[in-house]
Amino acid sequence: MNGNNKVKTTERGWAGHFVSADRCKFRRNTLLEYQDTKIVVSSVGLMVSADKSRFEEIGVDRYFETMCFYSNLKDTRYYDIDVRKQIHPHSNWQISEIDADDKANVMHDTIVEEMKERLLKGEL
Repeated sequence: MNGNNKVKTTERGWAGHFVSADRCKFRRNTLLEYQDTKIVVSSVGLMVSADKSRFEEIGVDRYFETMCFYSNLKDTRYYDIDVRKQIHPHSNWQISEIDADDKANVMHDTIVEEMKERLLKGEL
């Protein structure tokens, strides 16, 4: 049996981070729960410019990014992120090309698996 089955995984329909996420066409949010620890893996990308004429970078040299945070345990309904408690993934977390939503999905899934493994090893 795969040890990752011990980590409860919930895909959610909103962005977990990034102040301009409402302008991003790509958004993923995955909540991971293991024992008393809850982590959110959040990906955003393809941010549309204010005039809707082009895509803008969401950070230096990147159009997609995935970030991880411990959940805000005071938020007992959604367990959204605690912005003060970021977790840095070891895996690649940014993509510098525009036409890469398929790669962004792989990046998100890879980081979800990394966080599961780190949870099970007791690193988080």
